[in-house]
Amino acid sequence: MLAHFGAMTRRERLARACLYLIGDSVALERVLDDALAGGVDVVQMRDKERSRSKLRADALALGARCREAGTLFIVNDDPLFATEVGADGVHLGQDDVSVRIARAIVGQERLVGLSTHSEAQIGRARDVDYIGVGPVWATPTKPGYAPVGLDLVHYAAAHARVPFFAIGGINPANVASVFAAGARGIAVVRAIGEAAEPLTAARALREAAGVVNA
Repeated sequence: MLAHFGAMTRRERLARACLYLIGDSVALERVLDDALAGGVDVVQMRDKERSRSKLRADALALGARCREAGTLFIVNDDPLFATEVGADGVHLGQDDVSVRIARAIVGQERLVGLSTHSEAQIGRARDVDYIGVGPVWATPTKPGYAPVGLDLVHYAAAHARVPFFAIGGINPANVASVFAAGARGIAVVRAIGEAAEPLTAARALREAAGVVNA
């Protein structure tokens, strides 16, 4: 399996991805092995509380485990940090450094992702490798954003120029409706990060995605 993934470019692996896990370094340390075993394709370390200097060792260790499993490893907000820790890419919010600057820092080989919350933002997404679309439902991880519902997922399925991951309040109980709306990939935080059995939760989400992406 490692040789198979090693022969693929980052963008080829991204094109096949359907399950994206986001968490801070503490949550990822707790659930990463189960998440990887359950079929997570992309892992993003998102930790806005700790300094980058304190996160460096965690990012290096988590990234190495993802690499061993053939899973893409992304860091949040900081393109320079992504290059320093050898991440596969960086994910940006609408208020972070511009995509143009991020691309200049990480280069063409690494991935750049962008969060979008409206039709206009989806339309403006340029020079990115993927976008996040949401929050589909209300979630405490995005307290400042109103839920966009499944309508924006439908819109992204018809108009997004790059792969997209629906995000926000998605769990095994409602994931089928997200895929029915046209998503081919989902991103989750609590559905795996706070699950009593992260491996079971990851597999359930992966199986729901597999029905659509088979």
